[in-house]
Amino acid sequence: MSVTFNHTIIAAKDSTESARFFRELLELPEAPSWGPFVNVQLADGVLLQFATPPGHIEIQMQHYAFLLDDELFDRAYQRLCDRGVVHWADPQMRRPGEINDEHGGRGVYFKDPAGHAIELITRPYL
Repeated sequence: MSVTFNHTIIAAKDSTESARFFRELLELPEAPSWGPFVNVQLADGVLLQFATPPGHIEIQMQHYAFLLDDELFDRAYQRLCDRGVVHWADPQMRRPGEINDEHGGRGVYFKDPAGHAIELITRPYL
């Protein structure tokens, strides 16, 4: 059997809010949820499972990158701008309000509602 990525649990301050943010930004349909998880399913079947950790656990920032086609990138970027989401062209956050055109495509960095570093790109790095 080949290896594929199946799911990841993403810590969220509000799992419903985080799931809604990603569904709306990336134009994803609702997915069945269970237990403490609010799920978002990507086109390749991978589940993003948002869960709120117990109150005494601090959420540590993680990085998640999503590969989008050019048309979806344009729409998602416009939604970020319309919602006033602070964004950068670089992971060091030195180029605010811009996108980059590196690696033969375009990319943008921003933080999700839980403070995770999110990257949208139109071309894979390799």
